[in-house]
Amino acid sequence: MPKSDSEYFSQQLLQWYSSNQRSLPWRETNDPYHIWLSEILLQQTRVNQGLPYYIKFVNAFPNIKALAAADEQTILRLWQGLGYYSRARNLHATAKAIVETYKAEMPDNYDALLKLKGIGKYTAAAIASFAFKEKVAVLDGNVYRVLSRVFGIDKDILSTKGTKEFRETATALLPAKNSHVYNQAIMEFGALHCTPSSPACQSCPLDDICFAKKYERQSSLPVKIKKINKRERYFNYLIFRQGKKLFLQKRMGKDIWNGLFEFHLMEQKQIESIDKILQLDPISKKLRKAILEKESPVYKHILTHQTIFAKFWMFDISSLQQTDKSFSGTTLTAYSRKQIMDLPKPVLINNFLLKHFF
Repeated sequence: MPKSDSEYFSQQLLQWYSSNQRSLPWRETNDPYHIWLSEILLQQTRVNQGLPYYIKFVNAFPNIKALAAADEQTILRLWQGLGYYSRARNLHATAKAIVETYKAEMPDNYDALLKLKGIGKYTAAAIASFAFKEKVAVLDGNVYRVLSRVFGIDKDILSTKGTKEFRETATALLPAKNSHVYNQAIMEFGALHCTPSSPACQSCPLDDICFAKKYERQSSLPVKIKKINKRERYFNYLIFRQGKKLFLQKRMGKDIWNGLFEFHLMEQKQIESIDKILQLDPISKKLRKAILEKESPVYKHILTHQTIFAKFWMFDISSLQQTDKSFSGTTLTAYSRKQIMDLPKPVLINNFLLKHFF
């Protein structure tokens, strides 16, 4: 790439950024912990959605020591609604590792940051650039989009060759000075101006060098070939109410929502009647005299890699004796309304509770 093109590109972006940047709290600090926190929270999350979470986390855990010392349930409760809960668990584990290995000080360079759990190339580059002003290219989805459109890079961004070309291009474009500001500028430009759909080409400061505009390729760039295979799952939630208390349990294992709380679950397609539940579920057999209060319609809950069809069956077990024996061997526990509100829960469960119980 000619040096003149590289300099023009960075100069135009920096000039655009100086007039169009959003005022965001993680841009007003060079604290690596706050920058790291913002990057993890904003992965696959829009800024307007992630900002309240950032504020909550900073208030609850103002430094790495506070985050490391917190219990996982508190962290998951604050995270509730963001999805991808493994990010929260990795955040917690990494905070502990930083306290133990680095005396609560984050490593100050890209290579060292990359060795930490849950910190990949993008996050390591972002922290190194924004907190320590290391000259390293930051590549997120916005950057891929801007580079592919302006320079006509039509390789799949998920392929090995594509990743290599984008990284080389991004590195070559880094200005000698203020690369940390430039990295913010290109990311912001992709987020606000060169958007996935309906980019503002009519007022683009790069229109005279933009490949996509010249050849009307905005809708086809960047190239992303990999398709997500979604699976369908059928959740039948059995809600046992005893007076003002509900029975919930903590999800365990490597499935979705690990560490969050839910009702007793039967995962099986097409449960049409209470008779089918009594036939298939051992706990319900023991509670055969429970009163079925309500049967919900089927709720469709869409996740990135799967779609969940959920139905809720609500039982009143207040009049039954020895319910503790019915739940022996399970992790179901009776919780009050206040206790339930403090538990970390999947959005699907939380929304149902808000509509029907709170």
